[in-house]
Amino acid sequence: MAYGPRLIQRDLSFDVNRGDIFVIMGGSGCGKSTLLKHMLGLIQPAAGDILYNGKSFTRADPASRDAMRRGWGITYQSGGLFSSMTVGENVTLPMQLYTRYSEAEIRDVVNYKLALVGLAGYQSYYPSEISGGMRKRAALARAIALDPDILFFDEPSAGLDPISSSLLDELIVQLKESIGATVVMVTHELPSIFSIANNSVYLDANSKTMIAYGNPRELRDHSDQPVVRQFLAREASAAAENAQ
Repeated sequence: MAYGPRLIQRDLSFDVNRGDIFVIMGGSGCGKSTLLKHMLGLIQPAAGDILYNGKSFTRADPASRDAMRRGWGITYQSGGLFSSMTVGENVTLPMQLYTRYSEAEIRDVVNYKLALVGLAGYQSYYPSEISGGMRKRAALARAIALDPDILFFDEPSAGLDPISSSLLDELIVQLKESIGATVVMVTHELPSIFSIANNSVYLDANSKTMIAYGNPRELRDHSDQPVVRQFLAREASAAAENAQ
């Protein structure tokens, strides 16, 4: 990954397995969100390839790439809801664009998806009229509108208090199980990493490559990279210092 002559990361090679909750982690400025943008096709790799189900996404023609993307759901740090549209209209949009559902069928799906994320009855509210945590959940309802195979999250807990963050983590796990999706998320929140993730990659800003790959709990306890162990044990270290 590079911006012109400026290298961001190199020699990245990892698998996201079907059914994983996969975390992209690392220190600030290491390229976590940039990697996610590459995986989404928003940025083209400077070298290498990205494969979905064994098929090249990087080299696919535009029609094939669009077909792959229709199996994805995406949420952004801010939620990414359209402020001029109600919550219900935001969730409706993917179905209007990509399905031939009738208005009644779309209305039923919207009601169901909002109920799944705990927002039943909020169809007519605008994003400005609900809390930050509710906006995150509304964005999640829109992301799962088409029952995606893969859900992508960029810092889903950003800006949320610990309780709201924990509830969102539980919701992500519940939705993953209910629709059978694979989850790929960028986060630096240790509670999220340890409570829901089963696979991960650690990007290092200094060496500009990945230096760890696997279950984050195992990496915390057994990684041969001190920086990885320090990153994953930082809250325990801080608690120990505060207790002294």
